[in-house]
Amino acid sequence: NSRGASSLLKDSIPIPEFSASGPFEGHDLLRRGFTSVKNDLLPSHPLELSEKNFQLNQDKTNFATLRNIQGLHAPLKLQMEFRAVKQVQRLPFLHSSNIALDTLRGNDESIGFEDILNDPSQSEVMGEPHMMMEYKLGLL
Repeated sequence: NSRGASSLLKDSIPIPEFSASGPFEGHDLLRRGFTSVKNDLLPSHPLELSEKNFQLNQDKTNFATLRNIQGLHAPLKLQMEFRAVKQVQRLPFLHSSNIALDTLRGNDESIGFEDILNDPSQSEVMGEPHMMMEYKLGLL
């Protein structure tokens, strides 16, 4: 039933809208639901979206260059290798370094922010192995 009990009550008894206005107005959780701050945020800097999509943009540029130099088969083969390497992962409760993907992209010889400050022992991914495996297999 998409209408629910509140719509049936509205049809029979007129209910005035009570809304507080002014500096002390609160969020009506029952009528409007939970607020999501993430949806209200806008990028704080014009380059933020570019930085978030840096690897994707770099891959597109590399594929376009490779296509112009070697033909259509070269980027398709590389994309197929990327897809195959991304599928090979450790169990969900273990940290995966993705060394094969870094090697394919050429990032294995560079040191970045995530290499130094990405300690797997302090990761939020650590949890109960059985629960995480059951979730991944769809048993929960």
